[in-house]
Amino acid sequence: MRAIGNFLWFILGGVLMGLGWWLVGLLCFLTIVGIPWGKACFVIGQFTFFPFGKEAISRKELSNQGDIGTGAMGLVGNILWFIFAGIWLAIGHVLSALACAITIIGIPFAIQHLKLAGIALAPIGKAIVTKEVAEAARRRNAEISVSQLRGG
Repeated sequence: MRAIGNFLWFILGGVLMGLGWWLVGLLCFLTIVGIPWGKACFVIGQFTFFPFGKEAISRKELSNQGDIGTGAMGLVGNILWFIFAGIWLAIGHVLSALACAITIIGIPFAIQHLKLAGIALAPIGKAIVTKEVAEAARRRNAEISVSQLRGG
């Protein structure tokens, strides 16, 4: 089912937003200081081409450890990203979601565009993983939290 969803998504507009992410990535690479953002753009652009079966998850939630992208520097990076590129990619995803939501069959695609719009606003500190990996990470973190609450 994921393969059919990804195929339909790709041919019915996912390719345009994926290319949009890659274009922003190229612009980031031109600035030299934007290389970390550019790398993220290519990863998220690939995710945008085929999003079904994958999920964006915080790297802190995934590894149960903080890093430069999930701390204060990540916040600064996300603010800069939002100002220079994030808002524009998010607007593209919202407009695509509105176009998809016109038909009943397009509603799942509209929902996916809205998820991608959220990622477009603050991508620093995120990792793209399969839904199964994200679920396993959340389950592991829940078990750790329960163990800590029990005093263990």
